[in-house]
Amino acid sequence: MSRLAILHIRTPEGIVFSQELAGPMTRFLAWFIDGLCLLAFVFLLMTALSVFGFLSPDIAQAVGTLGMFVFYLGYGIYTEWRWRGQTIGKRVLRLRVVDVHGLRLKFSQVLIRNLLRPVDMQPLFFYLVGGLASLLNSRCQRLGDLAANTIVVRIPKLTEPNLDQLMADKFNSLRAAPHLEARLRQRVSPAEASIALQAIVRRDLLEPRARVELFAELAAHFKGKVQFPVDTVEGITDEQYVRNVLDCLFRPGRKSAARPQPDAEPAPPGNVPPVAA
Repeated sequence: MSRLAILHIRTPEGIVFSQELAGPMTRFLAWFIDGLCLLAFVFLLMTALSVFGFLSPDIAQAVGTLGMFVFYLGYGIYTEWRWRGQTIGKRVLRLRVVDVHGLRLKFSQVLIRNLLRPVDMQPLFFYLVGGLASLLNSRCQRLGDLAANTIVVRIPKLTEPNLDQLMADKFNSLRAAPHLEARLRQRVSPAEASIALQAIVRRDLLEPRARVELFAELAAHFKGKVQFPVDTVEGITDEQYVRNVLDCLFRPGRKSAARPQPDAEPAPPGNVPPVAA
């Protein structure tokens, strides 16, 4: 059974977010699944090279050794960078590599932690060095994590939040640009969306000044992800902008409530259709 550890991250505004750290046993099981994937690749590679072994055994052996080395290092680097801190094994067990401060990974961090993996796996791929380092570390970090300043966290199974309680009958101007809305969903990570959602839920617990500063920072962060047309963001507060972003992230494809029309003429009585202008 893996050791349960919680990492607490405090923002400058005084809000504390917690993430459950993955223990050594869970991480070992994820690595075991990744190891099966590596063995499958080696089998396919050896099968393909056996055809060329009849022509030149030495070349086939050299290509096989080089291919295994490249795939062994490239597998973790490519998948963790492409899938935002996950490999196949981590996806199966709902784990993710993140920055020690809860931020999104940099490529240099992915590279460092994977280049040091052979050291953690000693002796003879038993992960004794990395396992001992993880057991002795309060954040369950192996040597590669310590060098890259990363941690491995569990992804909780969360039900979809009831945003109707937060955004009922609210007009979302961002939905006027569906292509930018889709781009926003691609560029915002689950961790970023979770932090913004917790800020919305806990907004009434903040001091007025801290509340304004927090949502100004969140709004600026999301505006840096995707730049919406001026007419879709003009006249709305930073807090409302964050609410609109969450509406797009958690309820994709939902039709926004109609924008109120204060100058609209009342509908004609009876069943007489209105006359087009």
